[in-house]
Amino acid sequence: MKTKGMKLILSVVCVAVVFLSVNVEAKKRCRPLLEKLQNIQALQRSGYGLKKGQSLRAREDKARDKWWQCERSSSFKTKSKSKKKRSKAQGSSNKAKVIYKKSRSKKTKNVAAPFASKQRIEVKSKYPREKQFAWLHFYQRPERCHQPKSLTTFAFCSEDRLMQQAEFEHQYVEPAATD
Repeated sequence: MKTKGMKLILSVVCVAVVFLSVNVEAKKRCRPLLEKLQNIQALQRSGYGLKKGQSLRAREDKARDKWWQCERSSSFKTKSKSKKKRSKAQGSSNKAKVIYKKSRSKKTKNVAAPFASKQRIEVKSKYPREKQFAWLHFYQRPERCHQPKSLTTFAFCSEDRLMQQAEFEHQYVEPAATD
């Protein structure tokens, strides 16, 4: 009886060790996918624009799906990238892109964050307070100047603004100072 019990315990321990080792192997195999997901999430915590945010979100979703699929299945294998033969022209253009990316990233590292200073911000206008309100009330922007789509339209809008400004200066009468 002791031998049957010992064999049963021994077989249970062997099965447990096999399952644990498979789980450990799966964890090792899925680790690069998890690291990729964490890198993308770290990029999301830094500042970015709308397009980059959408791109990062799509990349995160894809990376999470791959990692989760790897965690769930024991037969998941990561895809190896096949190397294609490239012509010299393609290789040189890729090198140029890499150099551009490197130089671009160096520039962004040295830029200070906006509004990092504790100094006050001064917004200056062309006119003092009352005259500025009068100018804003006087100026009528033409409809086509709301979003100019060509250089000629933009030039027209600038000239129109200058003409209206000259007319405003000519017509404006300063209010009498009250003491």
